[in-house]
Amino acid sequence: MFPHVKFLGMDLYSIMIFLGILAAIVVFRVFCDVKKAPAAVFNFFLIVIAGSIILGFLSATLFQSIYNYIASGVWQWKGMTFLGGLVGGVLCFFLFYFTVGHFAFRKKEHLLHLSLFVRCAIPCIVLAHAFGRIGCLFAGCCYGIPSETLGLPMLIKGVYEKRIATQLIESIFLFLLFGVLTYLLLKKDNAYIAQIYLIAYGVFRFAIEYLRDDPRGSSGISFITPSQLTSILLIVLGIALIFFHKYAYPKLIAKIQPHENEE
Repeated sequence: MFPHVKFLGMDLYSIMIFLGILAAIVVFRVFCDVKKAPAAVFNFFLIVIAGSIILGFLSATLFQSIYNYIASGVWQWKGMTFLGGLVGGVLCFFLFYFTVGHFAFRKKEHLLHLSLFVRCAIPCIVLAHAFGRIGCLFAGCCYGIPSETLGLPMLIKGVYEKRIATQLIESIFLFLLFGVLTYLLLKKDNAYIAQIYLIAYGVFRFAIEYLRDDPRGSSGISFITPSQLTSILLIVLGIALIFFHKYAYPKLIAKIQPHENEE
């Protein structure tokens, strides 16, 4: 919507991304304090998160470049997709968390408290994403289908057109989801925060893709977009994690727990 507007040398998209990350870090600190998370594991978790965010940006560009290559046959290292960044960032996080944590925590505290930190982190990811989508609205990317009645003016290939503000719709959804997850975390101590997020966002993202009209790349399947394919995987993962947390997770914690009391 305002791709050329800058403040202190930064475009509005970059500003919103920065504000989203800053808000996520602050809220994560607050959540961990409220839930009385151990300081040493918190610091380790935050360091791993910071590294995962950086690698997540690279993953976001890699995924989008692959989508573009499938669609056009030409490799160009450009563009970003949130779902690609999420998948890459999460994979990098768990890789570093488990490998480095194995040597950093002799009593396996990082494993015992992993569920707590993930539950605190998920709403913060949603919050950062909500700010990021406002950035997309300002940048004029990720736009929706043309609509003279419901659309907002957006600069599309040098021409202002009225488009459905899918960026704003998604941002509103994410802020609402952040509120729901925060309530479930702080008031209900819900154990399925990550699962709820994966399923809820997966369903929403799959649906809103029908309103998107920006270049989507190719999933290799003619009737769904790359983001819809990833959304399906998120939903399946969310359902699988429900069963994992209910049946397998308690057994894993029971095996680790004795280490907590070792001298």
